[in-house]
Amino acid sequence: MIIGLVGKPSSGKSTFFNAATLANVPVSPRPFTTIKPNTGTAYVRVEDAGPELGVVSNPRTGFIIGKTRYTPFTLMDVAGLVPGAHEGRGLGNQFLNDLNQAHALIHIVDFSGSMDEDGNFIGYGKHDPERDILFLEEELNLWYFDVIKRNLEKMQRMRRAGKKSMEIIMEILSSFRVFEHMAEGVVREYGEIEEWNEEKIKEIAKNLRMQTKPTVIAANKIDLPSAKENYERLKEKYKNIIPCSAEAELALRRASKAGMIEYAPGESDFKIVGNLSEEQKEALEKIKESVLKPFGNTGVQQTLDYAIFGLLEYKAVFPVGEKLRDKEGRVLPDCFLLEKNATVYDLAMRIHSDIAKGLLYGFDVKTKRKLAKDAVLKHRDVVELVSTAR
Repeated sequence: MIIGLVGKPSSGKSTFFNAATLANVPVSPRPFTTIKPNTGTAYVRVEDAGPELGVVSNPRTGFIIGKTRYTPFTLMDVAGLVPGAHEGRGLGNQFLNDLNQAHALIHIVDFSGSMDEDGNFIGYGKHDPERDILFLEEELNLWYFDVIKRNLEKMQRMRRAGKKSMEIIMEILSSFRVFEHMAEGVVREYGEIEEWNEEKIKEIAKNLRMQTKPTVIAANKIDLPSAKENYERLKEKYKNIIPCSAEAELALRRASKAGMIEYAPGESDFKIVGNLSEEQKEALEKIKESVLKPFGNTGVQQTLDYAIFGLLEYKAVFPVGEKLRDKEGRVLPDCFLLEKNATVYDLAMRIHSDIAKGLLYGFDVKTKRKLAKDAVLKHRDVVELVSTAR
């Protein structure tokens, strides 16, 4: 599962990516710093099951701070988007091809309104961030529209040959991750392919874009002039907006890694533990006063959490062996992020196809109950899989 970072050049995408992954992607106030997509490991917060079960977890991947388990997933920072991307302007074709890999999007928007459409600095409050929100939606809608329009004759020929509209939609738009229930919904709402006209195709493109690329907006640079006013103006109109300072989060994570402070990503405060210069103390105090106190957090971790658990509605599940251990003796070693309707069988497949093939049933460690292979799992379930394969 991949979450894509999108936005116009110099919106703070690479800073957000660096903060979320502690990578060292080039950051620059000029267009197209990111040319090839950068992928890294970011984390979402899950309440660890260890304390509830009276054990100390030993994660194979990710890490634990207090009672919070930081569970890994793949984050992708793609080339900056400029108007006309669907026609190939800027790095448009590459951007859209890279974006196909993403299950959901985080749209990084400069809420200080200091950059024009091409990512050039024009002064705080000189650009309306709502234009950036609408422009991304429109570019993606046009991308989907162009693909459908370009393939319409082929789709109609397939219909005349007797193929079902639903099957054709899934086949032609497979790169967009269009699944059966989405294709069924399109046919139900807009009719068979031979009934489609240009207006219907525009609506279909928007419909499928919203389903296949759900998006959360990171209102970045929230501590800069004009940003808070823009956020207050737009937060009711666009429900999926989270105030954010990627630069503040990056500074806190780097300070934590250097042993200067104790800081858990997503928390509202930090504790100074190292020997800091007056300049370093002042910089941290500025973050506290301009970001943490007025907004409660930097927003970066909240955005990541919302993308996984809000937009995609994924759930975290802990698969275990006997006595909550794996073969190496690690306690609660894994925490998997699964789709919302994932079953015991899906969990087994995630581990190994042989385990799924020989699966007999699951065992809910918390309730001490057997689970059928097709039982839908719940968030934070701890499950032992009983299989003929070991």
